[in-house]
Amino acid sequence: MKSSSASGHTDEKNGSSDFGGVEVTADQLDTGAQLLYGHHHELDPQEANRVRRKIDMHIMPLMMILYWIQFMDKATLGNASILGIIKSTKLTTNQYNWLGTIFYLSYLAFEFPQNLCLQRFPVAKWMSVNIFVWAVALACHAACTNFGGLFAVRFVLGMCEGSITAGFLLVTAMFYTRTEQTLRVGYWFLMNGTAQIIAGFISFGCLHIKTETFEPWQWLMIITAILTLIMAVLFWFFFPDSPTTCWFLTPEERITAVLRIKVNQTGVENKHFKKEQLIEALVDPKTWLFAFFAAVTNVTNALVNQRQLIVASFGFTPLQTTLLGCVDGVIEIVTIAAGVILAARIPNSRAYVGCISICPSILAVFLINFLPWSNKIGLLFSQWLTGFDSPSFVLVLSWVSCVTAGHTKRITVNAILLGAYCVGNAVGPFMFQAKYKPRNHVPWIIIGCCYLTMIVTLLGIRFYMAAQNKKREEEPVDETYDHVYVQNSTDSGAPEKIDMANLKEYLDLTDIQNRDFRYVL
Repeated sequence: MKSSSASGHTDEKNGSSDFGGVEVTADQLDTGAQLLYGHHHELDPQEANRVRRKIDMHIMPLMMILYWIQFMDKATLGNASILGIIKSTKLTTNQYNWLGTIFYLSYLAFEFPQNLCLQRFPVAKWMSVNIFVWAVALACHAACTNFGGLFAVRFVLGMCEGSITAGFLLVTAMFYTRTEQTLRVGYWFLMNGTAQIIAGFISFGCLHIKTETFEPWQWLMIITAILTLIMAVLFWFFFPDSPTTCWFLTPEERITAVLRIKVNQTGVENKHFKKEQLIEALVDPKTWLFAFFAAVTNVTNALVNQRQLIVASFGFTPLQTTLLGCVDGVIEIVTIAAGVILAARIPNSRAYVGCISICPSILAVFLINFLPWSNKIGLLFSQWLTGFDSPSFVLVLSWVSCVTAGHTKRITVNAILLGAYCVGNAVGPFMFQAKYKPRNHVPWIIIGCCYLTMIVTLLGIRFYMAAQNKKREEEPVDETYDHVYVQNSTDSGAPEKIDMANLKEYLDLTDIQNRDFRYVL
């Protein structure tokens, strides 16, 4: 389809033209509209399922493995604390906390630029470049001998890893329906648990490596860097940028893949930045409700880098601590899998499932604060209970993708959400001060308040969107985009009107512009 622009046929008063209907320009169209124009296929459910299975087979393993490696790389600092990095580089408690914080401050600073690049450039290729750079930064950890060096490489690590979750949210929304998104986001996010298990065994193995020049924590950094570098190569060659250009789908299968997600009313992607969608994202209340939840829930995520130190403080040896960390991974896998399956099978249950998952973590806070310090087994089990809240954030990640339409709006909301995620993670580590050890009562009270706030926020998000759905049900039918066309030019230069009436879902409309859009709850 040739590029087009408004041609003077538009009535300035109501936006309709003398051809009848609403004229849009080519840059307003989603890439899905350009692929589907001229094709009037009915979606065959059996063929759609076959294409979905083919998509799953090609992209889910790569997404799951990369998310496992990403979390393992991010958590290397926590594992390295048991392997000797604090003593080797002469870190103070405050400096160690800063290494956790700078990762997320860098993540925050580069999150919006990363999202802009994910819109402007091919998604898979941009992620591949970032994976490569972060593999190099991870390997450079092993060469660091002081706080300054570690601070620099952690900064680079945060800058690069900011592209991964944002990119995965975009890709998941491109390839899967709303219900499928909840499950798929859960599948790749639960790999965090797998990372804790595997990282625990790798750390256990590194403890047994005896070399004169390299310490165990340095071997951990090198091993994880090599795994990351391998993933950079695999992503460059095998991960697709979009269903409209997907290398493993035939032209007919690409059409089916795009038709499958028509029900989402969110389209595929649009490479043109739209200022009005940016503004809409900034003034949309649910953007900030989701962001507030992300910030609060990730204050508690400070436990990722503190978990090993906390368990060790209960009286366990370094070897025991590294192996016990595997249990945290098992809990995360089981709880996330159970949470997303329940949310997918029970309609409009995301908020309720999330709230239920947080309750055991609230119990954990009480137990850790009041159990006798000599009861190290009870304290350990209480620590494990804190992992039960994991499904709540996973459900929010998939929820945001399902209720946000318009490509520029989507990348903006993703950037704000992940920016808030960084703020929470950056602030969290400073709860754990040396003066609060060993019981850490103040940090645990703050964490307990965060859990309660998370429940209230989830219910508030659900209430707001339910009210918006009710309001739209009571509105008259909006026919604004029922008759849409693009003004084009034929090869001879004559004007040509291209009817887009049946492709409303691919006009890159936002969830507020499209009054037929209904929020899933």
